[in-house]
Amino acid sequence: MDLQLKGKRALVTGSTAGIGYAIAASLAREGARVVVNGRTQEGVDAAMAKLTAETGVAVEGFAGDLGQAQAAEALVRKHPEIDILVNNLGIFEPKPFEAIPDSDWTRFFEVNVLSGVRLARLYLPGMKRADWGLIIFISSESALQIPAEMIHYGVTKTAQIAVARGLAESLAGTGITVNSVLPGPTRSRGVVDFVEALSKDSGKGFDDFQTEFFATVRPTSLIKRFATPEEVAAMVTYVASPLASATTGAALRVDGGVVKSAF
Repeated sequence: MDLQLKGKRALVTGSTAGIGYAIAASLAREGARVVVNGRTQEGVDAAMAKLTAETGVAVEGFAGDLGQAQAAEALVRKHPEIDILVNNLGIFEPKPFEAIPDSDWTRFFEVNVLSGVRLARLYLPGMKRADWGLIIFISSESALQIPAEMIHYGVTKTAQIAVARGLAESLAGTGITVNSVLPGPTRSRGVVDFVEALSKDSGKGFDDFQTEFFATVRPTSLIKRFATPEEVAAMVTYVASPLASATTGAALRVDGGVVKSAF
């Protein structure tokens, strides 16, 4: 299937590894002109080289912490025209509610919510002039089922869905669509690093951890395993294509059935 992405300019934030990297690779394979982003130049350069080797397509990059307003402004100066904006940048950290200080709440909102809000605001004028554009917020099933072990994270993911829906409403009748995508538990770099650290103490490998995790932490999962970043990227790539032009204002789940609802 031709997703009609050839020549489209796509920015994927937080894309040097994990879900963001998989999205960038998928878009590049479809012919999009991809800009990858990470906090360090070293990480961006490594991701660019790896992407080019894997896809055969040259990609561009921007190094900067997009949780900061000045970095977002610098990014837009370097890459002023974007057709597809994928707000994937995000952080998470398990922490008891009583132990989450105001500074953590502020940091999580800056990175998980305001990074996407700023970029949408900065790139919307160009999309409006073209009367075409796609904005996608990578939220989480944690937006619908707030995890007790990291409430601040879940709240920011809910906020992303609200921003996406509100923005879609404000763009009714235009050629610009806005959606959120909700991955479930995914075998991202952060998950793998966490399990490796845990296995040093417990002696359990990834397969043992996965079985226990879905038996006790996410028992409502229907696939009983972590999704791969590529499985999430497949949904995002379709939603980022002109073929999905009738899909807007939606919260699309790639959660392995974790959310116990048919709607």
